[in-house]
Amino acid sequence: MNNEKQPAHEQVYQTLKAQILFGDLVPGQPVTIQGLSDSLGVGMTPVREAIRRLISDGALVFQGNRRVSVPLLSDVHVQELIFARKAIESELSKRAIANLNEANIDRLEQLDKQLDRTISEGDVGGYLRLNHAFHETLYSFADAPILSDLAERLWLRFGPSLRVVCGRFGTQSLPDRHKDIISALRNRDSEKAALATAQDVEQGMDLISGALATRT
Repeated sequence: MNNEKQPAHEQVYQTLKAQILFGDLVPGQPVTIQGLSDSLGVGMTPVREAIRRLISDGALVFQGNRRVSVPLLSDVHVQELIFARKAIESELSKRAIANLNEANIDRLEQLDKQLDRTISEGDVGGYLRLNHAFHETLYSFADAPILSDLAERLWLRFGPSLRVVCGRFGTQSLPDRHKDIISALRNRDSEKAALATAQDVEQGMDLISGALATRT
């Protein structure tokens, strides 16, 4: 999509959404509407509109005095996210199989290879973006827009905390089950694809849960 054809508030929304999703905005650190307006080089009206949408998404919380922040996760939140993500994302993987061809699966495999390189190089930002791209690309084939929208909202809630985990422990300890997912897709095995997706979700969220347990 050409951003020049998007309304200003939509451009701001997409920019802030990416900053939240990939941890550029630190959980718990307040930012002002004026500060966001200045950093993005836009007026306050589109920033306010974007913030309203992101608060509705659960990606930001209002703190008063024109300040907002990315919410801090508790262990209870993480457990809810694990439950919701496993249910929704496993179903998306199952549904995607019916619409995937070999070229699509090759594309997912290429993304996973690029992801492996970011892990070996310690590239946290690259890892976060490619990990999201892998899942977003896979789920786009499910032809399930409501479930995909729910999954994206859930990612907005844990993405910033995953960035904190990567910053603290590096990328070397980041497991994934992408190769198991790809193998299941090639074999057209929807149950194994769902299981591998659930395991992938649980491994990543367990890292966040472990980091929360050591947070002071």
